[in-house]
Amino acid sequence: MTETFKIQSKYFGEIEYERGDVIHFSAGLFGFEEECDYLLMPFDGSNGSMLCLQSIKTPALAFVVLDPFSLQPDYAPELEESELRRLGVKDAGELGFYVLCAVKNPVSDSTVNLKCPLVIHPETRQARQVIMERYEMRHPLAGFSRREEAAPC
Repeated sequence: MTETFKIQSKYFGEIEYERGDVIHFSAGLFGFEEECDYLLMPFDGSNGSMLCLQSIKTPALAFVVLDPFSLQPDYAPELEESELRRLGVKDAGELGFYVLCAVKNPVSDSTVNLKCPLVIHPETRQARQVIMERYEMRHPLAGFSRREEAAPC
C-alpha cells in the first residue's frame, strides 16, 4: 500500500498526494532556495497548459506556471551540457518546461518569465530552474497572440 500525505494548498484546498508525486528542485527556485519540494497540478479547464506549482512545505506558497510552447510555439530553450547531466538526460526534448506567470490585476497586465524556465524530468521528478539569456524575464502575457490552446493566467 502506498503511503499518502495531506496538505492544505493555496488554490485547491486540502489535497492528498503520494511521495512519487513530488517534484524536487535540489537548489530550490530563485528567491526560494529553502523550498525544494512541490506538487504540479493543472487548473481545471486549462488543458494542462496552466498549472499550480504548490510547495508541500509552505501551504501559502504556490506559483502559477504555464506551458511556454502553448504561448510561443517557437520557444526554444537550450540547456548547457552540465544542466542536461544534472537532470540525467542527453537531450532537452526529454524534459518538461514551464514558465512562471506573475498574475496581476487586471489579468491583462500579467507577465511570463521566459528567461528562467522550470525544467522537470518527468520520470525522476528532478527539476531545476535555469537561465536562458536570449529571453525576457517579464514578457507581457497580452503580447502573445491568442491561441485556443493558450490559457490566460
